[in-house]
Amino acid sequence: MARLSEHVSPFTPRWRHFKDRAATVAVTAGGSGVLIAILLIFFYLLYEVLPLFSNASMELRASVDSPFGEAPLHLAVEEQTELGFGVFADGTARFFVLDTGELVLSEGLAPELGAVTAVAAEGAEGRLFATAHSSGSISMYSHEYRLTYPGGEQVVTPRIERHYPDLALDFGPVPVVKLAVGDNSEGLVVAVLNQAGELRAQRVNREENFITGAVSLEQEELKIPALGGETAAFHIDENLDWLFRVDKAGGFTVLNLRQRDSNGYLQVVSQGELFTGGGRLSTSTMLLGGISLLAASDRGELAQFFMVRDGEGGNYLQRIREFDTGGVVVSELVTEQRRKGFLALGRDGELQIYHTTSHRRLLSQDALPLGAGAAAISPRADALVYVDSNGDLRSWRIHNEHPDISWSALWNKVWYESYDEPAYVWQSSSADTDFEPKYSFAPLAFGTLKAAFYTMMIAAPLAICGAIYTAYFMAAPLRRKIKPMIELMEALPTVILGFLAGLWLAPLIEDKLTAVVTLMLALPVGVLLFAFLWSRLPLSIRSWVPEGWHAAVLIPVVILIGYLSFAANDSFELLLFDGDMRRWITTELGISFDQRNALVVGIAMGMAVIPTIFSIAEDAIFSVPKHLSYGSLALGATPWQTLVGVVIPTASPGIFSGLMIGLGRAVGETMIVLMATGNTPIMDVNIFEGMRTLSANIAVEVPEAEVDSTHYRVLFLAAFVLFMFTFAVNTIAELVRQRLRVKYGSL
Repeated sequence: MARLSEHVSPFTPRWRHFKDRAATVAVTAGGSGVLIAILLIFFYLLYEVLPLFSNASMELRASVDSPFGEAPLHLAVEEQTELGFGVFADGTARFFVLDTGELVLSEGLAPELGAVTAVAAEGAEGRLFATAHSSGSISMYSHEYRLTYPGGEQVVTPRIERHYPDLALDFGPVPVVKLAVGDNSEGLVVAVLNQAGELRAQRVNREENFITGAVSLEQEELKIPALGGETAAFHIDENLDWLFRVDKAGGFTVLNLRQRDSNGYLQVVSQGELFTGGGRLSTSTMLLGGISLLAASDRGELAQFFMVRDGEGGNYLQRIREFDTGGVVVSELVTEQRRKGFLALGRDGELQIYHTTSHRRLLSQDALPLGAGAAAISPRADALVYVDSNGDLRSWRIHNEHPDISWSALWNKVWYESYDEPAYVWQSSSADTDFEPKYSFAPLAFGTLKAAFYTMMIAAPLAICGAIYTAYFMAAPLRRKIKPMIELMEALPTVILGFLAGLWLAPLIEDKLTAVVTLMLALPVGVLLFAFLWSRLPLSIRSWVPEGWHAAVLIPVVILIGYLSFAANDSFELLLFDGDMRRWITTELGISFDQRNALVVGIAMGMAVIPTIFSIAEDAIFSVPKHLSYGSLALGATPWQTLVGVVIPTASPGIFSGLMIGLGRAVGETMIVLMATGNTPIMDVNIFEGMRTLSANIAVEVPEAEVDSTHYRVLFLAAFVLFMFTFAVNTIAELVRQRLRVKYGSL
């Protein structure tokens, strides 16, 4: 034995020391790895999100002196930004190389009608344009492009296509000086201002024979009433409903193109002043989509307007938002062709880039060689082309990837086009190219908190009360069976819970709503009533149930209450709610009801959260030193007094941790919310309405989002917001837990 002791004793301390050091290193490395992983996630999300809030920039692309000799009446750029297009006063349409000004194609525009006196494009996004001739006639064209790849190189071939060649749009004999055109599937509307100051308009209605496919055109004159002031500009909306007329003094008149007064004139629906600070009209244009009117004054005021409905079924032109120009007097507005952004060119060569939805000024640059002339932006908004009065050609590259995001647009109400008032809206995509993306996080954050609230309302009381009873009152043999069974529920995949909630629980609640409500009310009352009656039984009967096994007696009580609630569903519904509780809630209380709602989510997610809260809280309560309980009982306190005054305060840090971890689980849950709700991003506290959460929104839309697009990065921003929210909640929870530990650690 002495020989064995001499052999082992020198080795044992070193080996224990080595194991201690190895465990310390392993734990430290593991903890550091977790922290590093979290930091990497944080910085990666930040990397994807930061470009959303960057400003625009631009750089000179090309400068060519006088390739044309004059400024065009109309200027455009093709999508590949290789060719430019201009309509000139001599009646020619010219395609030219953007970087050199080299002429590619020149074609006369209806020379038999005379020289071109005015040109107007049909909307910001279209290639259709109208030309007014000295004879007073109007002709319609579009500039088209064909891409080919001979020898693997891209070649852009331009052409001019004439529209409505057989249609006589004649406003003569007085020459036209300004015009506006609107075209859609219903027909065509053309409005002109002639040299005599008269505002005239014609409408062409298009009808198609569904059998033969033949298209017939019916032309009519639109009678415009006498309007005060001198006409400065006029515009037609996309749906051919409104004619916006603006006078030089800054007043406006909106005419209904579909309604006439008793004398046959177009009905005036709205009149007023555009500018709150006075001033005369400097320039105006229609934003992409033909819904919003942009107008600038000679005092530096720049604002957006569109038609909204009033409370009496009418419409009026509403001032939506004003843009900060920094005192710059805008002389020309150029709208983007695929986004709700625009460029404002100042009288002294300033250039500013704005976005309407985000209400941001993305770029403000001075001292550019911009004077009198024509400007155009490329369809992808990545190039600006300008031809001044001398015919000098200038072009710039524009870097402006994500203009439609701002903190105010994400979290505040935004007045979107065609809405009657500002609202919180999430609608990230649409089939229309002129769609206004609506990236409001408010309904998503509200839905996340709503789902978590109803989940915790159901899960927290059940889990905490169950943990208290299991750890403090339940017999040890029964506890050893119940606790693992509840913890085993945590292993159930949430996709299964979501599947059951969406396909079984939601229809069940809808069909048996009265029974569900009855069960929620009757179950606690019934349990308390049974407990009261049990306490009044003779001791000889109560002694049949061993101490700590009373929960088993409640099982048949709970089953009986549940059975009676569902068995009496039809009778209660007929007696109290005229046979249909759902309809009664909707008609009598004015509360809407969706099949997949917050109640379904609360129950389903509660089943997922209960095991987490229960396990942590039960361990905390059970771990309270027994000598504290025994001491309290020895001093004369009852078991309930000991529980409330000693056990729960001592275990409060662990109970609070369980609640916070459960809350974090509820906030971050995806599959249950995804499958058990209608995923409608609305802000309504109604328990019978659905919601959309941040996590569910990410899961739904990330697979469909274009990589590196604004939508894609906004979804990463949603993940970042969720990450920071969870981080903040956990930090606050840890601070509270530490204070509770310090406060009750001396017990």
